[in-house]
Amino acid sequence: MGQAIAVRRDFTSEEVRQLAKRAKDSSQARRLLAIAAVLDGASRQDAAKTAGMDRQTLRDWVIRFNEKGANGLVNIPSPGAPPKLDDRHKAFLARIVEEGPMPAVHGVVRWRACDLIMRLHEEFGLSVSDDTVYRALKELGFSHVSARPKAYKQDADAASRRRGCVAARGARAAAGEATNCRVLGRQHTFGGK
Repeated sequence: MGQAIAVRRDFTSEEVRQLAKRAKDSSQARRLLAIAAVLDGASRQDAAKTAGMDRQTLRDWVIRFNEKGANGLVNIPSPGAPPKLDDRHKAFLARIVEEGPMPAVHGVVRWRACDLIMRLHEEFGLSVSDDTVYRALKELGFSHVSARPKAYKQDADAASRRRGCVAARGARAAAGEATNCRVLGRQHTFGGK
């Protein structure tokens, strides 16, 4: 079994506990408490166990603490996947959306995501999803336009009668009269005083 890596000695165990108390990140606080236990003389195995990690993980955090101090014990966010659209692609999207499609050439009167994806593929050989295009357009300050949905088999005459009944009911109620309206096949009475 090898020699344990020494913890830096410019902090006392009490100072490390104070850092843990002030830490905003709970994982950082847990790691600081494990290091404070090591500074107090606890075995690495016991210190790791109380912090909910194994001895090897504690060793890794001791190395980070020695190199970077308490700030080194915060999880570093991963950079993620590189963006599929760079500035050149976004400038191209902004330009063609601003110019708008030519119906005779492009066959559409308003750009759809699938049309923009096709243009990106034609121009750059790039294959992206609808969501990628929508995110890029939102980032560029464009808004998504969609048609207002209409209920399937909506009865325009019934809607017109309902609107008329509601308007009549409102006028009669304002005048203090009782009104009877047939709404959706049930009898409702809306009365005045």
